[in-house]
Amino acid sequence: MISVQAIVTSIELRNPTESQPIEITQFIFQSASYVNRLRKAYPSVPGRADYCVYWFRRTHDYLKPGQRAGLVGTNTVRQNYSREGGLDYIVANGGTITEAVSSMIWPGEAVVHVSTVDWIKGEQKGKKRLYIQESNDQTTGWRHQDFDNIGPSLSFELEISGAKRIEANAKRGGCFQGQTHGHKGFLLQPTEAKLLIARNADYADVLFPFLIADDLIGEIKAKPTRYVIDFGERSLLEAQQYPELFGRVQRLVLPTRQSAAAKEAETNKEAIEANPKAKLAKDHAMALETWWLLFRSRSHMLKAITKLPRYIVCGRVTKRPIFEFIDPLIHPNDALQVFPYSDNYSFGILQSDIHWSWFLGRCSTLKSDFRYTSNTVFDSFPWPQTPSDSTVGQVADAAVALRKKRDELRLKHNLSFRELYRSLELPGDHPLKDAHTDLDNAVRAAYGMTKTADALAVLLELNSQVAVAEAKGTTVQGPGLPSFISNPAPYITKDRVEP
Repeated sequence: MISVQAIVTSIELRNPTESQPIEITQFIFQSASYVNRLRKAYPSVPGRADYCVYWFRRTHDYLKPGQRAGLVGTNTVRQNYSREGGLDYIVANGGTITEAVSSMIWPGEAVVHVSTVDWIKGEQKGKKRLYIQESNDQTTGWRHQDFDNIGPSLSFELEISGAKRIEANAKRGGCFQGQTHGHKGFLLQPTEAKLLIARNADYADVLFPFLIADDLIGEIKAKPTRYVIDFGERSLLEAQQYPELFGRVQRLVLPTRQSAAAKEAETNKEAIEANPKAKLAKDHAMALETWWLLFRSRSHMLKAITKLPRYIVCGRVTKRPIFEFIDPLIHPNDALQVFPYSDNYSFGILQSDIHWSWFLGRCSTLKSDFRYTSNTVFDSFPWPQTPSDSTVGQVADAAVALRKKRDELRLKHNLSFRELYRSLELPGDHPLKDAHTDLDNAVRAAYGMTKTADALAVLLELNSQVAVAEAKGTTVQGPGLPSFISNPAPYITKDRVEP
């Protein structure tokens, strides 16, 4: 069975004096062997880049000075690995983006958002126009702005795509993706799970409440609605000590894992026939070797949160900044981004508009929603380097006050988090707006920002300073409570989502 990847790309090449295009082409591709040939031809394009990025690279290399090109690709071309492989390359190699649509709804049948980019190989004086469609309706939500230069992230805000990785963030293990169960056979309704545990208390060792993003922000009670069978790192024989659960997984999950591994082997065979040195897929073969375990159990994440009294999560794909503390007895699904911190100061920094603005500037997207990515958002986000004991306390206090106000409003008006935060987007006074403003002002004070300072500009400069300091071997302040705080207890309250 051929693994098909779809690329929809319109290419238009013109000489400056010609009115007719030299070439207009559409591509819809193709098999694993084709993808391997692409990667071999363009080894500098990151392997996780969208496949249409190769055509941005190929088109720019094809252009002669003064020629123009216009392409349509998925809206990931402006983000992370895809941007690095395509638009970063174009701008760094003599290209000037002359007009672009940062994101728009694809007018065809595919339910995707796309970007369009027009550029010239060379310079072009004058203003360049950038458009964006901020709507899920094909006919509405358009706005545009003119710039002296359009950056490769096709952003209306300050260009922060060049921010550096901060080792104090990346190596500390301060941000994780939740668990990927990989098959519904691992999931049980709460009633069934509780009956099993009531009959055999040992089953509580491998049955856990399982929280997804919609449980957190879409349910009024913000509680897990399912349990997950998680054998952790137990061997096959150890997992068999829980016979009812093991039998369920064997009956429901094993056949699917066997089928997926067989299809993967067939695709790999095709790739090897086309190129003996082709890179082979191994995910399903590896999953079959441990078929009784979750597809991605995230053992490092679990080890980080189980020793804490609570941990922080947000939706990994989200429209709104909603962070919350969770009881470590609850296992987070991969729809959640996990932060192993239990103190109110860390919560305040993450929940603040300062962090959200960095998130928007560095994240990837899924259609019109924003996707939190640890390697681009968290690993580059500079935490306050010289906060005082007073400003740390102010952030922590404002974070507690914000959560209390949220809980009060949700209880009084019978609202989910999603419904409450949607109401924030309407004009008019709102008590939660005041609580968020207080938190944002406290976080600005911890950074030494004025209330009117451009947060992105301050963060970008701080990111550069921290990266330079690390390169010189200087210790910097990473995520979490500042190093001068020896006793975290005063910053940890008991509120959290419980099983």
